[in-house]
Amino acid sequence: MRDTYPLLQKTDFPALRRGRLETLQANLGYRCNQSCFHCHVAASPRRSEEMAWNTMELMLRFARRQGIVTLDLTGGAPELNPHFRRLVQAARAQGLRVIDRCNLTILNEPGHEDLADFLTANGVEIVASLPCYLEENVDRQRGDGVFDSSLAGLRKLNALGYGLPDSGRTLNLVYNPVGATLPPAQEPLEAAYKEQLAIRYGIVFNRLFALANMPIQRFGSQLVSRRQFDGYMDLLKGAHRDENLAGVMCKTLISVSWQGQVHDCDFNQMLGMPLGCAAAPVHLADLLDHDLNNTPIRVAGHCYGCTAGQGSSCGGALDTHSPQEETCTNS
Repeated sequence: MRDTYPLLQKTDFPALRRGRLETLQANLGYRCNQSCFHCHVAASPRRSEEMAWNTMELMLRFARRQGIVTLDLTGGAPELNPHFRRLVQAARAQGLRVIDRCNLTILNEPGHEDLADFLTANGVEIVASLPCYLEENVDRQRGDGVFDSSLAGLRKLNALGYGLPDSGRTLNLVYNPVGATLPPAQEPLEAAYKEQLAIRYGIVFNRLFALANMPIQRFGSQLVSRRQFDGYMDLLKGAHRDENLAGVMCKTLISVSWQGQVHDCDFNQMLGMPLGCAAAPVHLADLLDHDLNNTPIRVAGHCYGCTAGQGSSCGGALDTHSPQEETCTNS
């Protein structure tokens, strides 16, 4: 796999500084039951990296001292970490809002048949990947059979109240393009998703997040191999909007690796970019009483993926009134 960081390091992306820290996003490991084309983590069933319990305890301590509101769990498939459930229970007991970034198919894996019940019992919000409402597009990006397994997972969650109005059980879906294009406008795409999933499969959900693919790791390597990297970067830069800078996720979030190292965002983590102006990796243990407010954020060329068009963040589009087309059939 080709490293795209040398192509991204030199950039004219605007300087950014942090605001008040609200979210601790933790990558619990790179092992996953899928190997998706677009994956910026390069996760797969062959990966073995996973966060240890002592690092999780450190995160909980950091969250208490810093007044963190949200613990956002990602991977890989975060649920494959052997301490996932213990962490969720401890975080909820501490009063944290917990988000599980779930690929849906994990809910059907052997040994995880009761996972949906566990998430329900602990009041975990679910952000679930479903890159299209069409089987062909999902399986092309994620592998044969992933769409059907994803639907089975969604039906489990709906049966437990997730995504239903006034249930208090939040189920948000994530869309990302199949290829080197910007995501379509989020609001009309969400309406299309809701209509199609309800009509075709009887499935409901709360919100749709439309995210841009980042030119790093597996997707970035594919762009380089197909000679599309420069063209995609031109697309992102050409669609940059200064007004999106105020809402980028790195202003209120830090990303913690499975080793406990801290980065400005999950994408910077995958590129090995240390936090802020640090010359070397920064460990969470060194930040327990450190105020990050108004400190610089390290940027590179991939940051244009967050400010292009309607913008892109872990919570979806930054500007939901973009005039882009609303379809998930692009290739």
